Amino acid sequence: MPPELRLKTIHDTVEELIDRYAPHMVAIEESFVGADARTALSVGQARGAVLVAAARGGVACVEYAPAHVKQAVCGYGRADKAQVQRMVQAILRLKTPPASSHEADALAVAICHAMAPPLLRAVG
Repeated sequence: MPPELRLKTIHDTVEELIDRYAPHMVAIEESFVGADARTALSVGQARGAVLVAAARGGVACVEYAPAHVKQAVCGYGRADKAQVQRMVQAILRLKTPPASSHEADALAVAICHAMAPPLLRAVG
């Protein structure tokens, strides 16, 4: 899929989810720039599409550093992806772990936000 269509799909899907569920806040993981700049750029573009959709829907956004998410979910800020999947499964009492590390990461960010102190949630 061409990048402009991929970003439009992300934007439109997030906009539809916001319209359907009317969340009070959108929680996302801060960008992590690893060894692959191309991947970091693609992820940054996708995050931008999500942020714009949230702004258009009048929904505030809060971002959490990857290490903060891992600390909140696993008790260790440098946990590996398999540990995050297992802890998400345990916390949410799922029969099986999330199918992909991306699903586990998204759920972990939601768990991190839900467990954040009320003042932190309020101010982002």
